[in-house]
Amino acid sequence: MNLNVIYEDNHIIVVEKIPNVPVQKDSSEDMDMLSLVKNYIKEKYNKPGNVYLGLVHRLDRPVGGVIVFAKTSKAASRLSNQVREKIFKKEYLAVVDGKLEKTKGTLENYLYKDVKKNTSYVVDKNEKQAKFAKLDYEVLKYDEKENASLLKINLHTGRHHQIRVQLSNIGHSIYGDQRYGKIGKNKQIALWAYKLTIIHPTKKEKMEFVSIPKKIGVWKILEK
Repeated sequence: MNLNVIYEDNHIIVVEKIPNVPVQKDSSEDMDMLSLVKNYIKEKYNKPGNVYLGLVHRLDRPVGGVIVFAKTSKAASRLSNQVREKIFKKEYLAVVDGKLEKTKGTLENYLYKDVKKNTSYVVDKNEKQAKFAKLDYEVLKYDEKENASLLKINLHTGRHHQIRVQLSNIGHSIYGDQRYGKIGKNKQIALWAYKLTIIHPTKKEKMEFVSIPKKIGVWKILEK
């Protein structure tokens, strides 16, 4: 697998996550991004022994886009604090079914994760173990021929399958979402982590990293 490195220094490495590759090892035993990046560092710098790489955040296995790893424990701790303090900002692109009534909106729900089924559901806020979920969306364009909309999504919370569940709940499921969707059966999910904003753990500078999906398949909507 070819690793697309977006940015790298002594403290962090930002790469493009490959769709359908898990962020870390799972029961499938398939190659994962954490191992890929460790191998890259080991080979590039001819490092002996184990390579330290801190996992700061995750993306769902089918989703591609920007992801950052920490190369030191100090960087990992500081970036994890940014996640907790909501300084760490992730924005997504998604192609969804149909035309939304509003060009901009906010979705607020309570989600329950069924661990056995690895599936989340919108539930009443009084439901036991329900967690608050919030996102903002903006419609960038609507393709009448495909009856599909391109959305930009800003996450306020990081719940399990949050974007997928909340959009499906309002009747605009993501194209290719095999779990929560209705369109794009057996196709790649059209959800992409396109922008990541962080404060550099040592330089204290605001940094933005961008990755745009290849304009193939349903992502051709980007060039229309």
